[in-house]
Amino acid sequence: MSSLSCSKCKNKNGIYFRPYSGETLCKSCFIISIEEKTSRTISKFSMINYDDKIAVGVSGGKDSLSLLYILKEITTRKNICTLVAITIDEGIMGYRDESLKLVKDFCAKLNVKNEIFSYKDLFGMNMDDAISSRPSKKMTSCSICGTFRRRAIDIAAQNVGANIIATGHNLDDQLQSFLINIISGDVNRIGWLNPEPVNYHFNGMKKIKPFIEIYEKEIVFYALQQNIPFQTEQCPYMNEGIRTDLRNFFNLLEEQRPGIKYNTFSSLLKISKISKFNSDIKHNKCNRCGHESNHGICSVCKNLIILQSN
Repeated sequence: MSSLSCSKCKNKNGIYFRPYSGETLCKSCFIISIEEKTSRTISKFSMINYDDKIAVGVSGGKDSLSLLYILKEITTRKNICTLVAITIDEGIMGYRDESLKLVKDFCAKLNVKNEIFSYKDLFGMNMDDAISSRPSKKMTSCSICGTFRRRAIDIAAQNVGANIIATGHNLDDQLQSFLINIISGDVNRIGWLNPEPVNYHFNGMKKIKPFIEIYEKEIVFYALQQNIPFQTEQCPYMNEGIRTDLRNFFNLLEEQRPGIKYNTFSSLLKISKISKFNSDIKHNKCNRCGHESNHGICSVCKNLIILQSN
């Protein structure tokens, strides 16, 4: 690899090869490509406006810390928006403590305020409690945690006065969600995968995913090149869900047919746009907790009812 010159600047030796484009990039050109692609995605899908207050979901992983770093660079350079990092403590013994310290130190370095919210305080139980209380493994850890996490992030963003929630979901994450919705028959949710922000909450809160057009492995490489410290230990409950299988499936396909992820993402954009505009966004309230819900009882309350009865 080092014997090949950079396809962009021609002056330096390449350190990264992109099979899907055939490019070889040096360190500086690779970093610039990720930052520029993020900026273009934000602009293309009108994700950010002047004077927005953005709550960045920062878990301590490579995606969220890299996103915070790039958003800090963009907002500082263009003198737009206010950032605050929100971190959700799921309460997983031996796993979350390391990431909480990483986030605290990194936010201090960037001079970004960090607010921590826990499942225990918000729902009366942490993930370890939930796992020990569930009636069976048919109620997967990922389904419980995903439901709680989305609600926790919403509450956190409201508490810090943000009108935008930014998460580090990458292209791989979106493809996995796309297939999960198809496999489960929940096709209406495909519309929510469209990158264009929508007012999904009573107070006009929007969610954005600036990394939606970037491969997961490229974000890992970006974090390493920028010396961004991130948690490498994986969640001990992650293999209960189907995401791991789908991640391996897409990675194998990409290895055999470079660019197939981008081709699938292109289909996702077209289908999600149709689904988005054919679906009515109903701002209903849960009869139990008063939060946003498409049904009489929201998914968070349904989970809590089951878990608290065991």
